[in-house]
Amino acid sequence: MLTEDKITEIFVIADEFCKVFNAMLRRRGLSKIRTDRKREYHRDCRLSQAEVIVIMIMFHSSNHKCLKHFYLNEICQRYRHLFPETVSYNRFTELEKSVVVQFVIFVKKCLLGKCTGISFVDSTLLRVCRNQRIHMHKVFKGIAQRGKCSLGWFYGFKLHLICNDKGEILNFMITPGDVDDREPLKVKSFVEFIYGKMVGDKGYIGKDLFCKLFIDGIQLITKLKNNMKGGLRSMYDRILLRKRAIIETVNDQLKNIAQIEHSRHRSFPNFIVNLIGGIAAYCLFPKKPRINLERVYDNQLTLF
Repeated sequence: MLTEDKITEIFVIADEFCKVFNAMLRRRGLSKIRTDRKREYHRDCRLSQAEVIVIMIMFHSSNHKCLKHFYLNEICQRYRHLFPETVSYNRFTELEKSVVVQFVIFVKKCLLGKCTGISFVDSTLLRVCRNQRIHMHKVFKGIAQRGKCSLGWFYGFKLHLICNDKGEILNFMITPGDVDDREPLKVKSFVEFIYGKMVGDKGYIGKDLFCKLFIDGIQLITKLKNNMKGGLRSMYDRILLRKRAIIETVNDQLKNIAQIEHSRHRSFPNFIVNLIGGIAAYCLFPKKPRINLERVYDNQLTLF
């Protein structure tokens, strides 16, 4: 759980960001755009956008699995001195929809790490229901899709991640479950600030993709399939392939600690807020999985 000093620090950063973001929207005349059809209130909500963002980060940093229990028992009671203007839980779930855009941009601009020249890419599935309930599921009808991975068939979405050797998330993308793992790497904005070596699994093998990334200054390194001819690789690349488990550890912490996957969503905007809250909470973890690498003069790699 985050300390009160850390909560205050996050709130200050989020509040300054929201003020700048909302001011920019007003200058461009976009402040009156609404995503829902409910009537517009004539007064501002007691709970600010920054407070909603901080509460979601606190929830995913805690050991609670139920947002309602966390909000009513922790925010409304234990941390009431930090959030004196709390609202009802039903109203809070409505306010989550109002911070979707701000939350995503806040994480992208303020919390993600920087590329170090060594990157790891992978995707993980996000189930929205069990396979037996696909035909009865209505919340994500027309949005989620069936997909297949190493764990079998599923119904939901894919979270595509790029992390560095320090375990910091560099970028992320959410796609339906039937999208190929290589498609996000073809989007320039997804790999815009990535350079050097990028390590992936066999699902990223592709000659066209390799050439495209190589032109952009990225060397894609993957294992070879059994029916492919072996190629020469440096010891540096071979060791990086062995250390690809770091991004699997990142996915594991996002799912089992930050709780980004569950089947209790009631709307797509709240699903996005829940997912972004888990990513933001991971970015603020004091300890992350990392590998220590040191380049020596003979172009080999030394581990310590």
